[in-house]
Amino acid sequence: MCTFAQIFDVRLNKYYLAAFSAFVIWGFFSLALKPLHDYPSLDILFYRVFYATGLLVFLNFIFRNRLVRANIQVFRALSITDKTRFLTLTILGGFLLVFNWFLFMYAVNHVSLQSASFAYLICPIITTVLAFFILKERLGWWQWTAVGLCILSCGILSYGDLHGLVYSLVIAVSFALYLISQRKNDRFDKFIVLMVQMVIASLVLLPFFPTYSGPTPTASLFYILMGVIVVVFTIVPLFLNLYALKGMNSSAVGILMYTNPLIHFFLALFYFHESINLAQIVSYGLIAVSIGVFNKG
Repeated sequence: MCTFAQIFDVRLNKYYLAAFSAFVIWGFFSLALKPLHDYPSLDILFYRVFYATGLLVFLNFIFRNRLVRANIQVFRALSITDKTRFLTLTILGGFLLVFNWFLFMYAVNHVSLQSASFAYLICPIITTVLAFFILKERLGWWQWTAVGLCILSCGILSYGDLHGLVYSLVIAVSFALYLISQRKNDRFDKFIVLMVQMVIASLVLLPFFPTYSGPTPTASLFYILMGVIVVVFTIVPLFLNLYALKGMNSSAVGILMYTNPLIHFFLALFYFHESINLAQIVSYGLIAVSIGVFNKG
């Protein structure tokens, strides 16, 4: 008699659920970000990165100290080539995260939620194509059909909004490159890798903080929302995303990213009451179909 594990690939389900959960969480990010629209995007980035770094360092060195030491020993045992590879991919990941976060927050608060959403419509396509050429991930006929549907939907959605399209493209490319780079960065505990990337991001931003930060926020709401952003919308989904990349192809993770803009679409329509036209309804319908087509393959 077949067991549940024989019928379903438990490992795949575990990684699939992690990736899906990460993008669902990120889909609701605007609920915490929109109330902070009066604060400069750079200030939000500063506090998000610094708070996340402090919390990750605390959790890893206080509660996971033994695992940190074990990972340090693994790093010391690596060859020079492997050490260089790990450091390069980790540092690159930190830079890409900072860049992507800033542009996304700026787009949500100063361009439009729809432009930010559109970035994550383009991103899976870019991720899938880059994974095909860089990581040599194989795609079947169904997957390429899904990519074609996504391209068609994005073409419909981008018509007449060149300004928003530029922001969307840059946001999408930066996150796609992050996914691709971290798919290859698979030797160490993902929570520790995330901590190292946040430390790198903090070191990058720290010299700019005294000059470019605004007045110190005094409203308690700012710090409450920043706590939510750091824990719920930064550490948890990033860890889930990195964990999923251990057992899934970048292209599969990229396609699951479509849950993010679909949630943005419904929030923009029903919660923020942004205007929605027929082209957007058709585009998001095609995206929903493409997700099913991709997973069928």
